[in-house]
Amino acid sequence: MTNINTEKLSSARFAQATDAFVEVFTASVDFDQRMAQQDIQGSIAHATMLAASGILTEQERDAIIEGLGQISEEILNGEFVWSIKQEDVHMNIEARLTDMIGIAGKKLHTGRSRNDQVATDIRLYLRHEIEQITAQLVRLQTAIIDLAEQNADTIMPGFTHLQVAQPITFGHHLMAWFEMLSRDHERLQDCKKRLNVMPLGAAALAGTSYPIDRHLTAQLLGFSRPSANSLDSVSDRDFAIEFTAAASLIMMHLSRFSEELILWSSAQFDFIEMPDAFCTGSSIMPQKKNPDVPELVRGKSGRVTGHLVSLLMLMKSQPLAYNKDNQEDKEPLFDTADTLINCLRAYADMVPHIAPKKANMYNSAKRGFATATDLADYLVRKGMAFRDAHEVVGLAVRLGIESQRDLSEISLTELQQFSALITADVFEYLTLEGSVASRKHIGGTAPETVRVAIETARESLKL
Repeated sequence: MTNINTEKLSSARFAQATDAFVEVFTASVDFDQRMAQQDIQGSIAHATMLAASGILTEQERDAIIEGLGQISEEILNGEFVWSIKQEDVHMNIEARLTDMIGIAGKKLHTGRSRNDQVATDIRLYLRHEIEQITAQLVRLQTAIIDLAEQNADTIMPGFTHLQVAQPITFGHHLMAWFEMLSRDHERLQDCKKRLNVMPLGAAALAGTSYPIDRHLTAQLLGFSRPSANSLDSVSDRDFAIEFTAAASLIMMHLSRFSEELILWSSAQFDFIEMPDAFCTGSSIMPQKKNPDVPELVRGKSGRVTGHLVSLLMLMKSQPLAYNKDNQEDKEPLFDTADTLINCLRAYADMVPHIAPKKANMYNSAKRGFATATDLADYLVRKGMAFRDAHEVVGLAVRLGIESQRDLSEISLTELQQFSALITADVFEYLTLEGSVASRKHIGGTAPETVRVAIETARESLKL
C-alpha cells in the first residue's frame, strides 16, 4: 500500500488541530476522488504551461509529469491510499506527488488555487460524461427509429386526455419520442459549448502575478478558451445547473415514455409485449409480469429533478467568489450523470425488444370512433360549415354508440339521414387505413410521411 504524508499541506496557519468530527464533516475525498484522472490531466497541463512560461524547469516538469503518471496508475489499480486528513482529491494527489518527488511536487501548485483547480476538474469530468451520455442517447434514438420503421403501417389509436382521439400509426407515435430526444441531444451539445471554458489560472479569485499562459493551458486541455473573469471563474456553477436541467428534461421524457409502456403492457390496453429480461414477477401472484425497468426510470426522474432544485438552492444566495457551499455541488451532479446514463442505457437495450400487438392496437382504434374528425372534414370539403359538420358527426357517433358499431360499419342510408351531402365515397375516409393515409403532409401520420421522417432522422444522427 502507498504511504503518504498524513499532515495537511495547508495547516501552518492554525495553532490548533482540526476537530476530528469537523475534519470528517468538511472532507470531500470520499466522493470527489472520482475526478482523480481529470485532476491529474489538469495538473499535467498546468505543469507543462509553467515550464513553457519559465516558472518551472524542464527537469521539474518532467518529474511532476512522471510522478502524476505513476499516481494515475496507482489509482486505476486500486493501490492509492486516500486520506481524509488531506480533505479532497486535489490535496491527496499533491501530497502523494510531494512524497514521491520532493520539492518539485510542492511547486506544482504555483499560479493556481484549489478554487480554480476544482472548477476545472468538474468541467473536464462533465465534458467526458456528456460524451458518454450522448453516445447512449444516440443508441436509444437509433433503437426508436428502427422500431418505428418496422411499424410505419401499424395502426393504433392516438389519444388526448387518454381518450381515443384519432387513428395514428405506431411508427408515428415512436417518432414523437425521437423528436423529444432530438431536442435533448441539442441541449446537451449546447450545454457542452458553455461548459468548455477553462477556469484554470483564475487562482483563488483574483488571478495570479506569475506570467502564466492560460491560452496554452486551455489548448492542452481541449477547452475552447480561458474564462474571462477570475471572480466568475471560481464561483460559477451555471454549467452544472444547466447540465442538470438538461438531464431533468431527458428524464422527464423517459418518464413519459415509461408511463406509456406501463399502460400499453397492462391487460387493459394490451398493446405491447415487454421483453422478459426487463420485467420481473410477483412473489405471490404467479401470473404477474411487472414492467420494473420503466417504473424505476419513471421514479428516478424525480430524483434527477430533485438534484436540479438542490443545485439551484445551493447557488441562489452565494456572494462572490468561492464559498465552501460549493462542495455540495458534486454529489448531486455525480448522481445525476450516473442516473441519466444508466436509464438511457436501459432504454437503449430494451426498446429493440418491445413487440407491438398489432391486432389489439387496430381493434382499439376502431372502438373509439377515431375517424369522427375525418367525417367532419369530409362534410366541410363538401361545403358544410365546420360547426354544422361537428353537430352532424355527433349524431352519427350517438347512433354508433347505441348500435355498438364503428362509423365505418354504419350504412350509407343511415348516415344520409344526418346529411344529404354524404355519398358512397365517405367510406374511403371512415376506415382507419384511409384516415391515416390522408394525413400525408409533413409531420403527419401517413405511413409514407413516417418513412420520410425516419430517413431524415437517420441522416440527422450521422452529423
